[in-house]
Amino acid sequence: MSSAKKYVAEFIGTFVLVFFACGTAVVVGCDGGVGNGAYAMTAAAFGLVIVAMAYSIGNVSGCHINPAVSVAMLVDGRMNIKDFCGYVISQFLGATAGAFCLQKILGDKAGALGTNGLFNGDVVVSLIIEVILTFVFVLTILGVTSKEEYSKVAGLVIGLTLTLVHILGIYFTGTSVNPARSFGPALLVGGDALKNVWVFIVAPMCGGILAAFVHGFLKK
Repeated sequence: MSSAKKYVAEFIGTFVLVFFACGTAVVVGCDGGVGNGAYAMTAAAFGLVIVAMAYSIGNVSGCHINPAVSVAMLVDGRMNIKDFCGYVISQFLGATAGAFCLQKILGDKAGALGTNGLFNGDVVVSLIIEVILTFVFVLTILGVTSKEEYSKVAGLVIGLTLTLVHILGIYFTGTSVNPARSFGPALLVGGDALKNVWVFIVAPMCGGILAAFVHGFLKK
């Protein structure tokens, strides 16, 4: 498969993730409050997008649609630096395009576009939360994609795991675990969302790298 096709697939996948999943958060009014249907619907939307994309573009690019996944694959030796850069650029562009379309379609109703926020204004706690959430998510991806016999269920497992981390994480930070997903909406919204977006870039990347090292240690 050509690199260009892989990059296009990653752009499309990340666009769909932001447009549908962050879009769901906006239209159902998910504000991180527990015990409401909007919370569960948003968590499910993120997971379902991954399932849909895994079985549509997964055979083209592997369906990373997340720089934290790509950096883990780089550290694990499953991709080269050229493709890593191409994937990450495509993911950021796709997420920004998805957020842009949401904002144009929803207008004044677009609100925060599903941006992430610091838990109680605490940078350190938010970083720790996002590292843990990303670590669990990416470790699952590395494990379930490590053997050919898991390939038929990999997309479903990964989607369910993303739903899981959202069920817990929405309450704290809105759940990022994906720098591109956080950057696109934050860029369009601006203000505190853009000011704090570095947390949701650094923490997931650290979580992804940590997952790669742990996976490498466990599989030896």
